[in-house]
Amino acid sequence: MLEEQQCILLQNELDTERVAANLSRGLQAPQIIGLAGALGAGKTTFIRGVLRALGVKGAIKSPTFALVESYHFADFLIHHFDLYRLSSSQELESLGFREYFSEDAICFIEWPDKVAGLNSYLDMLLSFEVKDVKRQLLIDTFTPSGETLLPCFQKKS
Repeated sequence: MLEEQQCILLQNELDTERVAANLSRGLQAPQIIGLAGALGAGKTTFIRGVLRALGVKGAIKSPTFALVESYHFADFLIHHFDLYRLSSSQELESLGFREYFSEDAICFIEWPDKVAGLNSYLDMLLSFEVKDVKRQLLIDTFTPSGETLLPCFQKKS
């Protein structure tokens, strides 16, 4: 199993959105990306940055209560899960959770540790840590698909 870690310092929200936009250029279905970190650490801001870079206009809702929001693009789908309020794995199964992991889908999952065993399916885990007023982004890859995304984090624009 591949496992490589990188660390990026995020100075502010715009920096988070810039890094997210860079990642959006390398996304290729199927991929599963987990996002971990405390409340307010930047997980949803990051996903919004990805979606904005891909051309989503208008409001981008956090799926805190719905558990999932889906976005349709020409060649793929993005499913954004927020499992923070998940009360049980059965609740997720009743939504048909596994059906979202299709060959044409990229799944972003906030709070993947809320479902036992889910981390073993991740291609990449993005962990956001608050350091004073800045954020630190730790990037772990677990599969060749996850590793293909690493160059996206090297871009400066």
